[in-house]
Amino acid sequence: MKTLDQCREAIDSIDNEILHLLNRRMHVVERVGEIKNDSGGAIYRPEREKAIIDRLAKLSKDEVLNKSAIEAIFLEIFAVARNLELPERIAYLGPEGSFTHQAAESRFGAMSDYLSLSSIASVFKTIEAGRAKFGVVPIENSRDGVVGETLDLLAKSPMKIVAELYMPIHMSFATSARNISDIRSIYSKDKGFGQCREFLSQHGLENIEQIPVESTAKAAILASEDPHSAAICSHIAAKLYGVPTMFENIEDIHNNLTRFVILSDFENAVSGEDKTSILVRLKDAQKSGALAHFLRDFDEGNVNLSKIESRPSRDDESFGYWFFIDFYGHIEDEYVQKVLQKHTDEVTWLGSYVKGDNAI
Repeated sequence: MKTLDQCREAIDSIDNEILHLLNRRMHVVERVGEIKNDSGGAIYRPEREKAIIDRLAKLSKDEVLNKSAIEAIFLEIFAVARNLELPERIAYLGPEGSFTHQAAESRFGAMSDYLSLSSIASVFKTIEAGRAKFGVVPIENSRDGVVGETLDLLAKSPMKIVAELYMPIHMSFATSARNISDIRSIYSKDKGFGQCREFLSQHGLENIEQIPVESTAKAAILASEDPHSAAICSHIAAKLYGVPTMFENIEDIHNNLTRFVILSDFENAVSGEDKTSILVRLKDAQKSGALAHFLRDFDEGNVNLSKIESRPSRDDESFGYWFFIDFYGHIEDEYVQKVLQKHTDEVTWLGSYVKGDNAI
């Protein structure tokens, strides 16, 4: 049986091999970047990344590393590789330390150039103007429903959804105080307090001064400046602003998911596990059964809908609705094309992308 020192020596030796292999991989990546630069190909290919992770997960079956661990490791490797191919800027709904920032980093890694913006509209305008290659915005939450502003902007933007990701929304209790009894005030967004009532009650904090601020990131900043205060904030905000995390996952409901979409100006290839988003403006919206007839074509074409959401239309003289629909399949799939060709003047394609994992 190996001693601790022998184990450390073995780990060092393996790390040396990993570093050598990673450098070999990145040399190939540099050549890929040259080819894509000449051809104008997209650097971010979610369907290719998914194929790699799926293949490696099969190779690692019955080993220590499961698919989730492999994904966590290789998403960061992919992010580093993309930055070597072509450094690109990612715009996101800020501020720094927000959950959208956390979602962006989970896909684009710590090395990327991030641009924090104050509104969803600013993210759209920035990528449309070419000041950033990608935009990351929330589109819906399992508790609060859709983000209407995102849907409305998708309706008129030339940008496409190129990826989606589901992220659990976990709150942390961060403070520089040595003991919980030393805390005199708590900062958070107003919803943060409501989402963590049970935790506050269990730890005798319900009567401590609660100070609402505009974001959980701002809460972390303020807590970093006062050792007798705490913040209810995201893990990334606590880490970013150097506030020690005393408790994690303090929210009352632990199955709260937010769906984020990544926006850009290219089209994804078919992956075999895709989702497509469309905007529907029915020509005969006032006619009885118009929506039912439209949806029947999807049923008869074996296209499985995963979501339908109505929004007030913005360009009608009278009050009307648009419909945002998600379904499983890619815009280029033959069976999808057969359905959509019946409604070419009613449907706007918003993007086809690899289906995200929405399991808790």
